[in-house]
Order: sequence, then C-alpha cells, then structure tokens
Amino acid sequence: MKEIYAEIIGTTILVLLGNGVVANVVLSKTKGNEKNGEWLTITIGWALAVFMGIVVADPYSGAHLNPCVTLSYAIIGKINWNVVPYYIISQIIGSMLGSLMVWILYKDYFSLTKNEQDKLSVFVTIPGIRNFFSNFFSEVLATFVFIFISFFIRSNGFLVFIDKKFPMWIGSIGYLPNSLLILGIILSLGGVTGPAINPARDLGPRIIHSIVPIPKKGGSNWDYAMVPILGPILGSIIAAKLYLFL
Repeated sequence: MKEIYAEIIGTTILVLLGNGVVANVVLSKTKGNEKNGEWLTITIGWALAVFMGIVVADPYSGAHLNPCVTLSYAIIGKINWNVVPYYIISQIIGSMLGSLMVWILYKDYFSLTKNEQDKLSVFVTIPGIRNFFSNFFSEVLATFVFIFISFFIRSNGFLVFIDKKFPMWIGSIGYLPNSLLILGIILSLGGVTGPAINPARDLGPRIIHSIVPIPKKGGSNWDYAMVPILGPILGSIIAAKLYLFL
C-alpha cells in the first residue's frame, strides 16, 4: 500500500503546486496576478512542483506521478504490469485531490474572474489554436521527449563520485534533472497546447472542474480531453519502444 499512498500524495503535491501557480497568475485580484511574464512564472512553478512531488514520493513508489511514466516503465520491464492499474488510479485520485485543494484555496478569486477560459486553465490544458492534428502531435512529441530523456536520467542519482574512492551524498538535489527536463520541455515545446505530458494531470482536474460550483465557469471542454490523454500515452509508448530498440 505504501506505493499507492506515495503516488496519491506525490501527485496531489504536483497538481496542487502546479495548478496553484496557474491560479495565482491568471485569476483576478490574486497577489500573483500578472499579464507580462506569466508563461515563465507558470513554467517555473510547474518545474518546482515536479521536484517537490518527486522528493516526497520517490523513496516509496519511484515517484511516477504520471500514467505515461508508469506505462513506459512497464514496457521496458522496470516494473510489473500487474501494478500499473494501481499506480494510474492513484495518480488520478491525487490529481483530483490537488485540483480540489486549489479550488478551495482560490474559491473567492474564481468568483471575481470574468473570463471562463482563465477559470478553466487553472484546471486543464488549453491549446493556443485549436487544431486537432497540431495539438495531438504536440502532446505526442512533448511526452516522447520527456519519457525518452528521463530514461537516461539516473533515478538513483544521489551519489556523486569525486573520484572512484570518495562518493559524496547529494540528497534531494539528485531530483533536479527531472525538474529541469520539465522546465526545458515546457519552455521549448509548450507553446501549442500547454502541454499536459501527463494524462492524470489533465483528467483529474477536468473532472473536478466539471463538478465543483464555480460561477459562470462554462464547459469543461470534454470534446478536447482525448488530446491530452491519448497524445501523451502514444508518445510514451513510442519513447519506450525506441529506448528498447536502441
């Protein structure tokens, strides 16, 4: 059960801090509300959210926090297939809890915000231009890059050897490469869709958006939901297969 709890808690932290920075930037009257530089603020916030979620969950579950990570690890044989459903369900639960907490925290500011898209963007990804092919390709490519490069980042990189005899323990700093990977991908490839890179990160909050009472919130864009769900899954499968081939 420790793996399940770790994935729930880690993904809750990830989405709470990730969606939280979006809420702080886009909702009216918040201390962080800004129109200039908001993309960089959100990107850095999400990268830090990844770091903090991994720090908490990694010792117990490996800190997947993402169905694409779980699926790709199963494909390359790093985990058993029988644990995959438990990990994914835990990640979805965590993403719902995280986004629910964001709604509770910023409830008053949702009421003051006029733009329906701003309210929705706190929960889910929204493409800059709605075009199924480019949106889907963006999610596939961004997730492919994320999963493929993550295979080459040592998950147990807590020891740095000054030379062959003297290791130096670096603790949680060993998780930074994963956060920098997310930072680079969003800055370089995120202009089209967001991107999600993580089906749970989009699905769980989208469910919460559809059920919580937000004044004049508009629809939850369920007709677009398959793009940030299926696109990352396909990208992770391609990345895992190429890694095995190489």
